Amino acid sequence: MRVYQKTKVCCFCIALILAALFMYSSVTQKAQAQPVETAVPETAQTETPVSAAEKPKVFMTSSINPAGLMAVYNALGLKANGKVAVKISTGEPGNTHYLAPALIKGLVETVNGTIVECNTAYGGKRANTAAHYQVAKDHGFTAIAPVVILDEKADIGIPVSGGKHLKQDIVGERFKEFNFHIVLSHFKGHQMGGYGGALKNMSIGYASSAGKAWIHTAGKSKTSMRGGDQNAFLESMAEAAKAVADANRGKILYISVMNHLSVDCDCNGNPAAPTMADIGILGSLDPVALDQACVDLVYAAKDGKDLVERIESRNGLLTINHAEKIGLGSKAYQLVRIDG
Repeated sequence: MRVYQKTKVCCFCIALILAALFMYSSVTQKAQAQPVETAVPETAQTETPVSAAEKPKVFMTSSINPAGLMAVYNALGLKANGKVAVKISTGEPGNTHYLAPALIKGLVETVNGTIVECNTAYGGKRANTAAHYQVAKDHGFTAIAPVVILDEKADIGIPVSGGKHLKQDIVGERFKEFNFHIVLSHFKGHQMGGYGGALKNMSIGYASSAGKAWIHTAGKSKTSMRGGDQNAFLESMAEAAKAVADANRGKILYISVMNHLSVDCDCNGNPAAPTMADIGILGSLDPVALDQACVDLVYAAKDGKDLVERIESRNGLLTINHAEKIGLGSKAYQLVRIDG
C-alpha cells in the first residue's frame, strides 16, 4: 500500500511539472508572436539625439589677422571657385567697426573675389548707388578688389522654401552673376535684430533696398520699413537667409569675425564703443551653427553683459531658432579650435 501511495504522489508531481512547462511554453510563444508595447516618453518620440559626428563643425581661431582668416577658410575644406562674391558690410560713414580692408585683402585676393553689397533702405550715405560706391572707395574696399552694388540696376526675387511670412526674398539683380558666395560677416550687436552675424548678412545684407523693407515688414511693404512686427521681422530674416542659402547649395560658406563687439551695427554712423574684448574668427558651412557658436561665446564672456542685454532686449535669438525650425541649419555644433 505504501509503495502504491508513493507512486501515486510521484505521478501527481510529474503531472504538475508538465502542466507548468506547457503553460510557460504557451505564454512564451504568444509573447513572441505579439510583442508587448511599452510606453515611450513623448520627448523620446519627437527628439532625435544628434551625434558628435553629425553636428556641423565650427572652426575657430583667436588670431584676428589675415593669417587667422585664411586658416579658418582653409579649415572649411570648400574651395571657392568660379565667379566669387564676398559679401561684407561696407559700413556707414562715421562707423569704424566694419571689417578692415587690410584684414580681408588676402582672402579676397586668394579667391579672386568681388566684394558685393546692396543699398540701404533707411537713408544715409549708402542709400543710392553712386554714393554707396563712394563710401566703398572711402573705406578702402575698392583698393583691394572690384566692388559691385548688387541692386544698382534692378531687383529680382528668389524663392523662399518653407517660409512662415515670406514667399520670396528680394535681392539685387546682379546677385545672379555670381556662382559662389563667401558670407564674410562682422559679428556685433544690432539696434533692431539684437545681433548681426551670418544670418543677418545673408538676409538684410543681400536684400536690395526694396528687399530690406520687405523683410522688416514681413512681406507687407517694399517701400517702407515702418510698422512691422518685431518677431515677424526676426523670423523673416531667417527665411530670407534660407532663400540665399538654397540658391547657392554647395557653393556658399560662412565666416564671422568677432571683433569691435559694439552693441550697434556697422550701419550705425555713431555706434556705441565696445565694452567687451575681441574674441576671434569663426567659420562653418552651416550659418545657423556659426551664429549659435558666436552667440554662445558672447554669453560665456565675462565682459559680454552689454551685448547679451542687447540681444535679449530685441528677442534676437528668435532668428536662430526660426532658422533651425525651417531647415536652414543646426543649432547643435562641434567647435573645433585651430589655434597653433
